[in-house]
Amino acid sequence: MSKIGKKIISIPSQVTVSVVEGQLVTKGSKGELKLNILPNIEIKIEGDQLSLSRKNEEKQTKANHGLMRSLIANNIEGVANAYKKTLKLIGTGYRVTAKGAGLSMTLGFSHMVEVKPVTGVTFKVEGNDVVHVEGIDKQLVGQVAADIRGLRPPEPYLGKGIRYIDEVVKKKPGKAAAK
Repeated sequence: MSKIGKKIISIPSQVTVSVVEGQLVTKGSKGELKLNILPNIEIKIEGDQLSLSRKNEEKQTKANHGLMRSLIANNIEGVANAYKKTLKLIGTGYRVTAKGAGLSMTLGFSHMVEVKPVTGVTFKVEGNDVVHVEGIDKQLVGQVAADIRGLRPPEPYLGKGIRYIDEVVKKKPGKAAAK
């Protein structure tokens, strides 16, 4: 049995989970998410608990067992509480402003960098150098935050760039310290 796959998922009272036409539908106060169920995985919903089992012992099915459990747990957490990633701009002149539902950033280029709004994700700007990326889909929030960070990743000598709020950038000493 998969260590992760055999863990039982508890469903909060404000979340409803149902299986409809091969999809797991998760509804909560923050929104609704749908997840396609893999064919070799069975889902049992009993009261406020959800458990998964697999139909055979093939290697791929064993791997999918733990994967499905993690994806379902992420969906339940997302519709109940939502996910949030915080990015900080570090560098002289690096600024961010909200432009409608998207973002407009000054990142040391000769032009402004525009980030278009993504369905299912909201941006909140705090001050002029902090961006909060929020949404109910964990994968989408992480991908959008990574795309924004990728516009100007932190460089190793001065640490300038866009980084996650809890990210630590190890700085290189540079050629002056080599002497």
